[in-house]
Amino acid sequence: MTDLLRPLEERHTAGDLLAEIADRAPALGGNPGGWPGLTFYRYTRPVAPQWEEVRSLSLCIIAQGRKCVVADGRAHAYDPFNYLVLSDRQHFTAEILEATPARPFLSLVLQVDPALVRRVSADVLDRRATTFDRVAHHQSERAFVTPLDCTLMSATLRFLRATGTGADRRVLAPIYLAEMVYRILQAEQYSRLLEIAASEVARNPVSEVVSYVQDNMSEPLTVSDLAERVSLSPSAFSHLFREVTGKSPYQFVKEMRLNRARDLLIEGRLSVTQVSKAVGYASASHFINEFRARFGATPRAYSDLRSLREEFGVRNG
Repeated sequence: MTDLLRPLEERHTAGDLLAEIADRAPALGGNPGGWPGLTFYRYTRPVAPQWEEVRSLSLCIIAQGRKCVVADGRAHAYDPFNYLVLSDRQHFTAEILEATPARPFLSLVLQVDPALVRRVSADVLDRRATTFDRVAHHQSERAFVTPLDCTLMSATLRFLRATGTGADRRVLAPIYLAEMVYRILQAEQYSRLLEIAASEVARNPVSEVVSYVQDNMSEPLTVSDLAERVSLSPSAFSHLFREVTGKSPYQFVKEMRLNRARDLLIEGRLSVTQVSKAVGYASASHFINEFRARFGATPRAYSDLRSLREEFGVRNG
């Protein structure tokens, strides 16, 4: 009876997550996840310790089997009841402790953009940590294990199911990914994850610029201005930015603007004209064209465009 009163999305079980990962990891070893930074793993026997490396915040969840990671001289064993978080630029050894052909080791690793952690944390900071400065007074571990509760498991399962093709991938997957970060931030290791994210931004000029763009999206942003913020020439900055992100600063900023516009449209509090201005577009028609090119649909798919048509006579879409 008690279970019937729980929200539907929280009735997912460990078996649901196991089935999803098993389906997404048909081959031994690593399997591409179909989403940036997402990889699924399958092993049918224990694997001796091997050196590995992560380059960004990584969330590691096991659906079946056991694993041990040794980072900074400390061992971190985890299983289907616990998940592991690793900070970036870290070398470690990983050992598969439990795996058989009948019960293979099945897991996922998801690399999380520190900028997303900062964005979500801005909305959930409470008395446990009101600023990044407060958590910087102690040296946190760069790897930690935390119990996997039903809320994070359900958010993870919804995210995985939404990463297929179509509107779910464009609209729902980013929302569920943000929810996963939110659930982690609410867990007992809250301040540790905040510190990892803050330290990554402090070490990385590209992350610093991304954070600045996120906070000043409605303003004109030129490559020269962004380069000046991190004391680099425009050419050196552009080269570094492309090396880190695989995109030019212009292209990356445009995608950030459009992703933020999608979130605002989903919230439904602003008109399309207001959204276009909020993310730095002076022309609503230019915004609509670029939004369609990015997401394969006009903003009308996310919000009511009747008022925009009346004002601008928009016919496309």
